[in-house]
Amino acid sequence: MLLWGGWGVLGKPLSAELSSWQLQVTSTAGLLPVIGGLFLSPRLRGGAHRKLGCLQAFAAGLIGSLGNVAYYQTLALGGKASSVVPLTALYPVVTIILALILLRERLNVVQGAGIGLSLAALWCFNVGSPATLLSPWLAVALVPIALWGGSALLQKLATLHASAELATLAFLLGFVPVAVGTPLVQPMTWALPAKTWLLLISLGLCFGLGNLTLILAYGTGGHASIVTPLASLYSVVTIPLAMLLLGERVTRGEALGIGLALIAVVALGWQAPPSPASPAPDGQDVREGNL
Repeated sequence: MLLWGGWGVLGKPLSAELSSWQLQVTSTAGLLPVIGGLFLSPRLRGGAHRKLGCLQAFAAGLIGSLGNVAYYQTLALGGKASSVVPLTALYPVVTIILALILLRERLNVVQGAGIGLSLAALWCFNVGSPATLLSPWLAVALVPIALWGGSALLQKLATLHASAELATLAFLLGFVPVAVGTPLVQPMTWALPAKTWLLLISLGLCFGLGNLTLILAYGTGGHASIVTPLASLYSVVTIPLAMLLLGERVTRGEALGIGLALIAVVALGWQAPPSPASPAPDGQDVREGNL
């Protein structure tokens, strides 16, 4: 939560200096130490269908990297980090809808309320712009919500076939094709100030280490119903940092939207506890059943 909160606020000043594509490409350098560390994990060979899990996780990373590009573009179009981060954190709505359609998973009452709250939050962020249905940054913010939602579903499937470490390694490697291919079609500036490179590497490290610590939380006995919504609340870190460090101010409508979005994230990650008659075995990562 802390690492992703830092990632959320670091992207704003960098988006004013670099294009969204260059921001994604250059920040990938911060993922390399995390990728190298995962290669040394003794649990990489875990899982019954490792190849399938790796393919799903790699696809999740590829889709997720494109979602990051759209997220950075949202900031470049004038979206405040204190508003963009909690709004885009609503991507579990897409994951749940896809799981309902493709995996025939059930939607519990709390998650249903979360979807309703997310729609209310989206409306609140658009208050004050009656002339158009969506402001420019708000329209673009729907893209990372969709892409991250699909990426999350693929990650969920990948962990059913491969170990969490292997799935995360493949997920992060999915960011490499965008980093390598983009300079072939987009102009890039590599002669950047040392301070900018430091921020870019920090941006990538916060993102990569956030994924790694999420795995550690699951691997040390954390239940998905607790860990997932807690990690998704990284906007509670980004919002005060954006107000303190970037001087952002939040309107009354935005504050209501932020509050509804935070509650919605918790509701979307809600899972009913296992039945006392059939408790989950000790140490088992709870990923089955409702999302």
